[in-house]
Amino acid sequence: MKIALIGYGKMGKTIEQLILKQNQHQIILKISRNNLHELTYENLKQADVAIEFTKPDSAISNVMLCLKASLPVVCGTTGWWNDLEKVKADFEKSDGAMVYASNFSVGVNLFFAINNYAASLMKNQPQYAIAMSEIHHTEKKDAPSGTAISIQKIIEQHISSPTILIESHRLENVVGTHQVLYKSGADEIELIHKAHSRSGFAEGAILAAEWIVAKKGVYEFKEVLGIK
Repeated sequence: MKIALIGYGKMGKTIEQLILKQNQHQIILKISRNNLHELTYENLKQADVAIEFTKPDSAISNVMLCLKASLPVVCGTTGWWNDLEKVKADFEKSDGAMVYASNFSVGVNLFFAINNYAASLMKNQPQYAIAMSEIHHTEKKDAPSGTAISIQKIIEQHISSPTILIESHRLENVVGTHQVLYKSGADEIELIHKAHSRSGFAEGAILAAEWIVAKKGVYEFKEVLGIK
């Protein structure tokens, strides 16, 4: 499988290292801020799939260029989802293929499912107040994280309350931590996911790329994993 890697920051480099280690696929294009001129229709047409991890202000134009090149794309950039429905409509209209997620870690997507079940149990327990927090590295631009917003939306599907506030922190050398706390006068229930390295995100992105390469349509990563 020939991969176009759009974004060569920490995630892009982790994906590259894993691909080289697995020795199953080939990266034929690596786009960083230093060679943006190489992100062209012609170059993308040489690939089988693109993996996009950049910034919110460039993600839409990147995935739309992939669509123009009829190239399936895995998009892990967050912070642009106010335009998600329009992008999805454009992909579906043009028979494009995309997998998107706020987080491509298998563990995080299991954490989403756990929070969905927990919130379904807590919806009839109004004595519990809900609090959320997330911690990421200082280079992460969006706050709260896309993962935290996804968890917030999952909970709010079950529990009708004022918007759940998310406390965001940016610290050195933190991959990603997400916490959901249910607190009453009698006790606390705490759900936490901690990422120890970026390898889990890279593994998920490569898995999604392998899955989407022969498909059409727009999918969430949980569909790749078979999580309802």
